[in-house]
Amino acid sequence: MSVDMNSQASDSNEEPYDSNCEEVEEEEDVDPGDIEDYYLGVATDVEQQGADAFDPEEYQFTYLTYKKSEGALNEHMTSLDSVLKVSHSVAKLILVNFHWQVSERFDRYKSNSAQLLIEFAQKKNLLSLLCQHQFCRSCWEQHCSVLVKDGVGVGVSCMAQDCPTPYTRRLCVSIKYRFYLFRGYVESHYQLQLCPGADCLMVIRVQEPRARRIQCNQCNEVFCFKCHQIYHAPTDCATIRKWLTKCADDSETVNYISAHIKDCPKCNICIEKNGGCNHMQRSKCIHDFCWMYPEDWKAHGSE
Repeated sequence: MSVDMNSQASDSNEEPYDSNCEEVEEEEDVDPGDIEDYYLGVATDVEQQGADAFDPEEYQFTYLTYKKSEGALNEHMTSLDSVLKVSHSVAKLILVNFHWQVSERFDRYKSNSAQLLIEFAQKKNLLSLLCQHQFCRSCWEQHCSVLVKDGVGVGVSCMAQDCPTPYTRRLCVSIKYRFYLFRGYVESHYQLQLCPGADCLMVIRVQEPRARRIQCNQCNEVFCFKCHQIYHAPTDCATIRKWLTKCADDSETVNYISAHIKDCPKCNICIEKNGGCNHMQRSKCIHDFCWMYPEDWKAHGSE
């Protein structure tokens, strides 16, 4: 008997159940749609959170205007072409291809500088201008494409460093291609995102690209930095992308139904219009009506 009483006394003296234990167990069963580290470091009790408590919504970023961001991109290009001894246009191609991660490009150049950007090709596939600087056809095409999109009308020159030999073909494009090229540079940069707000040219720069909340200080657009969609925490980017795709598909279905399916105004049976004029006839109820304005066709007369 004493053993039972002691065990009961021991049970009664135990500390109250710690709710934190339950929360730890719940964390093991994480919804796969949640961002893995979204709640990492968040205090379990709201009352225990102080002024310096970790905020999972906090994300460090800076705003760049169109002019400042264009200047920053040009600095990257200048830095790279001075080290690799290539033209400004070739530096652009390298940076876009490697998402503007300059340090990695320098390391690769130092380890194998002689082979960077050089592809072994047969002599018949190499092209040159009057200066005789030879490059493969693919390189020439990319070089000219970049310059055309950059707004160059005439004066496309050789790809060799400091070679002013002009390209033999005249090119004339609209200046708005400069913006298209700028937008492509921003989209290829791993630390930059162009604000998705209507007619907004603000660029957001971060140190580490993550799925975090961004609010533009110019147009107040709120979006996810990583996927460029509406902000969706705690759901991950892949899930919200699937959801938006489904909504778009559903919207197309609704549009089709609205345009091609209507009820007969007499018997209320659904009719699908798959072609022909607006004169509709329901075979069951023998009713003629107008597809555009579901009224008796006789009211239209001969029109």
